[in-house]
Amino acid sequence: MAKEWILNSAMNRFQLNFKRNVGATSESIRKCAPKSLDEWRDYYYANVKSEAHIEDLGKKLYVKITEVIQLEVQEVTEQDCIDYMKQLVINRTYDGYTTEIQTIYGQLQILLDVKIEPAPDEWDRLFNVDFFIKVNDSYIGLQIKPINNSLQIPEIHKEYALQAKTHEKFKKQYGGAVFYIYSEKVNGKKEIANKEVVDEIRKEIERLKK
Repeated sequence: MAKEWILNSAMNRFQLNFKRNVGATSESIRKCAPKSLDEWRDYYYANVKSEAHIEDLGKKLYVKITEVIQLEVQEVTEQDCIDYMKQLVINRTYDGYTTEIQTIYGQLQILLDVKIEPAPDEWDRLFNVDFFIKVNDSYIGLQIKPINNSLQIPEIHKEYALQAKTHEKFKKQYGGAVFYIYSEKVNGKKEIANKEVVDEIRKEIERLKK
């Protein structure tokens, strides 16, 4: 298994399995429609790439692993490994956190100035709630729905109608309403499509504080 991982990683890294090297394998096998492995092998070598060509790619792979990768491995120091682990645990975790803040619920936290937390799995199953806001002893539910265009809105409204009962159960049990937040990508960034929901949630927070 370890050997296969090394072979696969090196092959992908050096693009030896790309179309320019091995041909259009998916298209070719459909065109061939072989009844057996032997039939496909014969067709491939005769019509796509020769056996000698594939053997040559195998030799190139061997050189990449035994010379290029082996040399790179020899250059890795203990300090490189220590620095990498610190980068992974500290720097990349922080980068992930700041990216998270840019997501929809991160934007909501800033706009509402409240803590928004992921809902327990049970709430997702029973009440169709993704996140929640705790207000005193009550909870407000949030469900985020990604949309690509206005054509999805009717489907979301249909889904909302089906989930309305579960949202009513949530409100009855936890005191707060459940709100839909539509998420759309604008210039590659997620934004709240129905921005009016922010004021609606803010009013619900004030209601539950009284």
